[in-house]
Formats: sequence, structure tokens, C-alpha cells
Amino acid sequence: MLTKSSTEMVRQQNIALALSALRRNGPLSHTELSAFTHLSSATVSAITADLERLGAIEKHEQHVAGSRGRPRVLFGRRRNFGYVVAVRISSDTVQYSLADYAGTLIDRFEDPRDQTAPSAPRFLTGFRDALARLATRSKLAFTQINAVSISSKGLVDASGSRLLWSPVFGREAIDFSSALQVAPQTRIRLNNETLLVAHALAQKTDKAGSPAFQSLAALSLGHSIGLGIAQRGRDGRIDVSAPNFGHMLNAADGKLCRCGSYGCVEASAGFYGILRTAFEVPPDTIPAKFVPLAEMDKIALRARQGHRMSEYAFRQAGLALGQGLSRMLSLYDTMPIAITGPGTRFIDLLNRGIEEGLQQSLQVRVSGMPQIMIVPEEATLVFDGHVDRALSEIDHDVAGLRADEAAAR
Repeated sequence: MLTKSSTEMVRQQNIALALSALRRNGPLSHTELSAFTHLSSATVSAITADLERLGAIEKHEQHVAGSRGRPRVLFGRRRNFGYVVAVRISSDTVQYSLADYAGTLIDRFEDPRDQTAPSAPRFLTGFRDALARLATRSKLAFTQINAVSISSKGLVDASGSRLLWSPVFGREAIDFSSALQVAPQTRIRLNNETLLVAHALAQKTDKAGSPAFQSLAALSLGHSIGLGIAQRGRDGRIDVSAPNFGHMLNAADGKLCRCGSYGCVEASAGFYGILRTAFEVPPDTIPAKFVPLAEMDKIALRARQGHRMSEYAFRQAGLALGQGLSRMLSLYDTMPIAITGPGTRFIDLLNRGIEEGLQQSLQVRVSGMPQIMIVPEEATLVFDGHVDRALSEIDHDVAGLRADEAAAR
């Protein structure tokens, strides 16, 4: 026998399921919503009525060309019901984006990051000013912003709002929850950037349908090296994680990493590692804080023209990546690998080393080479990951609000 609390929990899950279907598929008819959620027609009717009353969804008529029958009625998420701010902290810029409850991008701007003195207090002052500017430009009150979703490369605390280590601030930790002045009900979440890439790719692959999504890894190449892993759990949901791949110890070769360790994957495969090797700089030289993409293009051009040390630098970078990936596959089993980030423009120079490193693994020799895809639109995937994860949490808040309203009646 279902108790009142268990019945309410099922109702919340069904509401969140309906909102998720509308988020990922756009406006749907009553019949389509029932098909996507596998809920009965009566349950869908009750949910849509409740959500309309809350203002979370709205319906509109779609007239079919050449049809004399009644227009289709579609349910869609009400765009101004809430808003999400997505912030991407990268090596040279901080990008601020605003999206509505339907996941539509409304506004975006970038601020250059201070390269000379990357202190957390100064950064947070600029961060708060940028959030205020973003709200003002769209004439929004802070109370209308439901979530601030932040991403960075580095180590993120499991609690979801503390940056423990990053290429930008080193070991100067930042607690965004306590540092930002937002409304009490506004969620603040911090994610590893490549985790968001893996999340977005998994959702995109899962939506495509056949064959059913099982797992994938997203490898980000650039100033930093990141890895995100998405796997379907036993409960059917997709779980995403971001192991500390770039700072995994790879070789006892004395190459100094930005994290202070020697021999990390990133010390060979990050842009600063490639530059250091190409110019035959001692491996224990303090890494460059930032390497412009134009400088990397020059090294790549020399490599493609046959310059020995430039070719060697990219091959060694690829080897470090391949060896790291071979260890990952040994732990997680074989899965497709999507390579993304600005470093994909040098994939022709990295491929030989990547394949060589992968083939050193028994897992690869037995199961074969994993499928490798090049996915250059990293910035879009980061934004999509931000918005989908933030709106998913907001949807659960909405489901809880509906439950509270029902209890009050």
C-alpha cells in the first residue's frame, strides 16, 4: 500500500519527467508527452494542468498547413518562468551567458581575464560586477535568476561550489556559494568543464536513439588537459564524472607541470608542454602561464614542414595522451572517445603518438582500438551542459513546489 509520502514522491518524479521531456524535445502535444514519458494520458493531463497553474509551462496552438481540422495543442516550457546564468572560466577569458527556462540563449559577453595578478578577491569582484551587468542588460532582478552554473578546469569539491585547484588560481581555493551575492533561492553550482562536455555529448548521443547510449569519454585538449566520462548506470540514468586525468602521473621524465608535480600528462600534452619541448627548453622550467593559439599554430606549421623538434613535441604529447587513455580504458572498459577543445586543430600531429600510446595497453590489444571522434565545438557543448544540468535541478525544485502546494490544499 502506498503511503501519502510515497505517492507524493512518485508525483514529483512524474512532474520532473514531464519537464525533462519538454526541455530536451521542445514543445510536445499531449500524446507526444505521454509517449516520451511513458505516463498515462490521465497522469499527463493532471501534470500539465498543475504546471500551467504554476506558470512553468504554457500551451499554444499549431496550425497545420492544408488541414481543415482543429489545430494541434502543444505544451512548452514558459521561457520567462526562470533564468540560468552560465559562466565559463578559461585561461584567457571569462564568458558569461544568460539562458531562459526553455534553454534559449538570451545574452552573452566575455571579459578578459587578468593575466598579471590572478588573485581570487580581484577576480570575484569582477565576477559579481559581471553578474549585475548581465541582469541589468536583460532588465532582470536577481530573484529571477534560478541558478548560477560555473565551470573551470581543475579540481572541484564534491559539494558543488568550491574550486580547490585550477590552472588560473593554483591552490588559492574559491568558495563561490559564500562569495557571490545572489538571492537565497538561487542555486550556485561549480562543475569541471570537461564534465559538462561529457554530459552534453551523452545527452546528444542518447537522444539520437539507436544504438542505445552506454558510455563515452570526452578528452579536452588545450592549455589544460581534461577528461569527462559519461556512463549509463544500473538505474538507467546517465552518470557523469571528471577524473583528474591531466594531472595523472604519466612518466618519471622530470617535466614540470603547472600543478607543481613532475611527469603529469598535461606537462607533456598541454600547450605549454608542447612549446617547451619544441624549443628544447629544460623540462623543469616553470611552465608558461598562457600560450596564445597563434604561437601554437606557428609550432604546428614548423612540424608540418618537417622541423624535427616540433614534430617530436607533438608526438610526445600524443604519446602521453594515448598512454593516459589506455589506463582509463583499463579501468572503465572500452568506450568511444570524443576529442574536443582548441587542440583538435593539431590532431594530425598528435594522432601517431595517441595510437602508439593506446596500443601499449592490453585492454586495447584484446578489445581493439576505441572509436575516436573529433568534436571541435567545445564551447557549445560546455554551454549545453551548463544549461541542461542547471535546468534539471530547477525542474526538481518545481516538482517539489507543486508537492508543497498540493499538501497545503
